[in-house]
This record gives sequence, C-alpha cells and structure tokens, in this order.
Amino acid sequence: MKPAPMPEQGAFDLVPRFKDQGYGPEDVGRRRAWVEAKLDVSLPLVGACAIPTADMRGNIENPIGAAQIPLGVAGPLLVHGLHAQGTFYVPLATTEGALVRSYERGMAMLTRAGGVTTRVFADGNVVAPWFPFESVADAHQFVTRLPGCVDQLKAEAQATTRHGRLERVDTHVVGRAVIVGFHFHTGDAQGMNMIVKAAERACRWIVANGLAPRFQIFSGLSSEKRASGYLLSGVKGKKVVAGALVPADVLFLYMRMTPKGIADVWHSTIIGHLQANAIGFNAHYANGLTALFIACGQDVANVANAAVGITDYEVTPEGDLYASVTLPSLTVATVGGGTGLGTSRECLQMLGCAGSGHALKLAEIVAATVLAGELSMAGAIGSGEFVSAHEEYGRNRPHEDRD
Repeated sequence: MKPAPMPEQGAFDLVPRFKDQGYGPEDVGRRRAWVEAKLDVSLPLVGACAIPTADMRGNIENPIGAAQIPLGVAGPLLVHGLHAQGTFYVPLATTEGALVRSYERGMAMLTRAGGVTTRVFADGNVVAPWFPFESVADAHQFVTRLPGCVDQLKAEAQATTRHGRLERVDTHVVGRAVIVGFHFHTGDAQGMNMIVKAAERACRWIVANGLAPRFQIFSGLSSEKRASGYLLSGVKGKKVVAGALVPADVLFLYMRMTPKGIADVWHSTIIGHLQANAIGFNAHYANGLTALFIACGQDVANVANAAVGITDYEVTPEGDLYASVTLPSLTVATVGGGTGLGTSRECLQMLGCAGSGHALKLAEIVAATVLAGELSMAGAIGSGEFVSAHEEYGRNRPHEDRD
C-alpha cells in the first residue's frame, strides 16, 4: 500500500487559541484577522458584534464575531393559556421572504376569531443509556431488580444538579440488551448537558453495585436532535397543544377559504404524508420553530425533534373550523444556553419570557405561533396563493428584477 500523500503546506494550521482559550475582545479580533489573512477575505460585519466576547464562553469555541440574521415581528397573537395570557408580538429571525407575513396573517385571524387556547400536558427531558448483558436471562434479571433501586438512582442523579430532578425510569429490552429511559424535570432550562451528567452518575452506581457490567450513555432512543416516532409519545421537552375555533366568516375574510376547503387541503396532504412515511403530520412546524429558536437563543438543532407533531382540522356541526396543533416534544428554555446572550434576551423580553419561571409560558406562545403558521399555509395552498405570495414578498424573482 502506498503511503498517503503529504498535505499541502499550511493545511494543518490550527485556529489560534490564545491564552485562556481567547475569549477576550483583543484575542477574538486577532483570531478574526488570522482567518482574514489565511483565507484572503474581509469580515467587518462579522466583527461588528454586539455580544461581549467574554459572554460567549460556554456557548462557542474559537469565536471570531457573530452572524447576523434579519429579525421581524408578527402579531397580534391573542393567547389564552395557563401560563401565557394576553396579546403577544412574536420575534422571528429568518431569511425566507413571506414567512413573517404568513405567520402574521394567521395570528391576526386567530386573534379576530377570539384567540388561541394553549395547554402544557407534560414537561421533561430524557436520556436513554444502553446496558449490554451476557444473556436474555441476565437482561430480565436487571429489569426485575431496577425498580427497587429508583430511590437510590434519584439520589445519585440529584447529587450532580440543583435544578434537574429524576422523576422516573423505564426499560426497553432489545435482545440481551436493555435501554433505560431516565426521565428528568429540567425546570426552565433545556438541560440536556445537565441530565446527561446526572444520568451518567446514576449509571455508574448501577455498574458499581453489580446490576450491569457496563453502559453506554447514549443509545439513540431519546431522539435528541432528530425525528422519530418515539417523540410522538411526548417524552422529550414539553408536550403542548394549541387549538382555536375559527368562525367561517373570519376564515374567509383572511384566507378566502371555507372550513371544508381547509379540511380538504388537510385530507389531500395527509395522503401525501402517508405515502412519504412521514412521522406525524404538519405543514411546516420547522419554519416557525426555527425562526423563533434563532430569535430567542434556543438550541436550533432541537427543531429536528420539536417539529414532530400533529396538525388537525375539523369542520364543526355549525360549519365553522376547529384547528389544533399538538407538539409532543417541544424543547424550549428561558435560562441557560444562548437565552441570555445579546439579542436573544431582548427577544425573550419582547415575549415577557426572559429568565426563570417562564419556560411554560414560552412553550404556549410557541404552540400558538405554530398554529397560526399552519392555518396560513393551508389557506395559501387551498386558495392557490402560495406561489403569488412568495413572488410578492419573497425572493423568487431574479436579482435584476428586484426593487
């Protein structure tokens, strides 16, 4: 076998770290200058960063500045929740033309119709380690013994965190292996790093006390940052539902559609979802979720699991429309992560959701926002206005034709 060719000169130049990992403004500027020189680019806007670079520690490595995403606002959105009550104006960060206008149309219609009812039905997060055994009999013995150890597992997990709380464990046997779901309450934090640390401590206790020979902290069952059918059971984040009764005349005023027309769109697209073997049913949860997550400093990759859900439309006996969205695994936070950085905190303040005590409120606002987007998308498809809306507000036209 011939040896691999030597890399070109400079191919292994590492990004400068500097003292203490280089989070000071001078070091961030030097690192950006190094990138500019090495790649022959100019990055003045990346360097025009409103976030104090020292505050980035724990959120990013090798910082050189910040990215800028256009930020719009949509509303009014009237919400009747247990945690979110009142009229909200929702920040949405996106580069997709027509998105903010579409969500705003749905919000205005829902507000005119009397508002959106929202409720949170579950709140937690899960880590699912994998435990291998020599035989099926050993796996069965482990599953039999584990319930008697739950109090000790809770104590071990609690020793690592003041905010997370192990609430229950469940088991999933596959061959001679057992996947254990550690279900935590995480308060106002997304808390994945926190609960992984707590679960690892509990798993080490399991091994140290002879219940299992070894473990691997991730099995894949928890579906962190990816879609799966497991998420439909409401095991990751907050299970939140939003619903609204939309009178036929209000629906026609905003969407130029009848309730039956919306239901027909739902029926035809259900067929397509089934043919595609989709997980759940929705028009574009990911659009609103992503825009809200970017605006409010959420972990954007969690859109992959949060966008698994079910949209439903029903024509009532009176001829009106009842619309609902169910988000069984919505992962949002109002503390930790990027929620306190720069514009993220300001956007959470717009919603009255900055800081502790507001995660459930944010979840209800997110669900109501998603419902507005679903209705607007259904109306655009059913009325044949989808393409024309993107022509008017989006970037479908060639550059030379833009204003």
